[in-house]
Amino acid sequence: MSFAVIQMVSQSDVPGNLAQARRLLEQAAASGARLAVLPENFAAMGRRDVADIGRAEALGQGPILPWLKLAARDLKLWIVAGTIPLPPIDNPEGKITACSLLIDEHGEHVARYDKLHLFDVDVSDSRGRYRESDDYAHGSNVVVADTPVGRLGLTVCYDLRFPELYTALRKAGAELITAPSAFTAVTGAAHWDILIRARAIETQCYLLAAAQGGVHPGPRETYGHAAIVDPWGRVLAEQAQGEAVLLAERDNEEQASIRARMPVSSHRRFFTQDAVRPVQTSE
Repeated sequence: MSFAVIQMVSQSDVPGNLAQARRLLEQAAASGARLAVLPENFAAMGRRDVADIGRAEALGQGPILPWLKLAARDLKLWIVAGTIPLPPIDNPEGKITACSLLIDEHGEHVARYDKLHLFDVDVSDSRGRYRESDDYAHGSNVVVADTPVGRLGLTVCYDLRFPELYTALRKAGAELITAPSAFTAVTGAAHWDILIRARAIETQCYLLAAAQGGVHPGPRETYGHAAIVDPWGRVLAEQAQGEAVLLAERDNEEQASIRARMPVSSHRRFFTQDAVRPVQTSE
C-alpha cells in the first residue's frame, strides 16, 4: 500500500489553495496512493480571520469541509487534511483549534486531532514573533486510527519537538505518524531534518512530514523539505521547495524486523505523565 506526502505554497486565497490541493491529490491518486497527507494551513496562510473561517466551516457554511469530502470520494483516497481551523465539536462558538482531520475514501470523517503544542516563540526572521495561542486553543488528546496503509498517529508541526507525544502514539499502536507542517525557514534549516528523523527512529514508525515550502503572506517564509522517513530513519523522498507529491510504500516485513531486532518499546524505563493522555482511536 503506497501513501503520499504533499508540499504546497499556500496563500491567503482559499479557493485558489483548494484548487492547487485538488490537483496535487489527483496526482497522488493517479500514482496509486491510498492515503495522502496535506500540509499545515493548506487551505489558507497569512489570514487573520481564522476564527471566522472555522466557525463558518462548523456551521456548514464554508467551502473547505465539503471540498475535502468530495475530493476523498472522487479520488477514492484517504486524506489527512493538514490543519483546518475548527471550533470544538460541542461548542461552535468556542475558541478554534488547529485541527487535523482524517477522511476516508467515502468522504466520511474518521478521526480528528487538535494540535496539542502551540507555536508561541520568537524567531530571527522578518516576522520575528509567533503566537499561535492568540488564535488557537490547545488540543487535549492523542489520536490514532486504522487506515488502509496501517495504524496512523496524528501530530502537527511544533509537536515534533515533544517526543513524549510520539512515545504515546507508539504505545497506542501507531505504525505511521503524520506531521503536516509549516516550519519557518530559520527553524527548519536548524532542526527539521533532525526532528523528523529522530521521531521516526525512536518510534520505529514511518514519518509522513507534509510541508509548506515557499513565501506566503504575512510576510512568512516556510522551510519546505517535505519528506517521508522510514522506521530506520532513512529519508525515502524529499522536496526542498515548491509544490510536490512524494510517494512511498510501507514495507510491513521490514518494519516488523526492525522492531523485533531492536525492541526499544519494551526496553523503555522512563515515562512522563503527559505520555499517558487519553487516546482516541478509530477501529
